[in-house]
Amino acid sequence: MLQYHAAYYKIEDGWFMAKVLDFPGVITQGKNLVIARRMLRDALREMALWNLEEGRPLPMPNPKATDRKASHFERVRLTVRVHSGAPA
Repeated sequence: MLQYHAAYYKIEDGWFMAKVLDFPGVITQGKNLVIARRMLRDALREMALWNLEEGRPLPMPNPKATDRKASHFERVRLTVRVHSGAPA
C-alpha cells in the first residue's frame, strides 16, 4: 500500500478540481468534494494500472507534498494487487 497526497481546489459553482501532488498526471474534477474524492481515487487507480502495464514504476509518495492554494488536503491510499498472470 502506498499513501499519496491529494489536493482539492474550489473552482466554480461548487465544483472541485482534484489532483495527486506526488503522482504526475492524476487530476480530475467533481461537482462537489465527495464526487471529486471518488473521481480522484478512480483516476489514481487507473493511472497506477496504466504505469504497471507499461512497465513503468509507480512514483514514490513524497511526504512533503503540499500546496497552500488547496482548499482541502488529504492522503489517498493506493493498494495494488499483483497477479502472476499464470492460468489457474
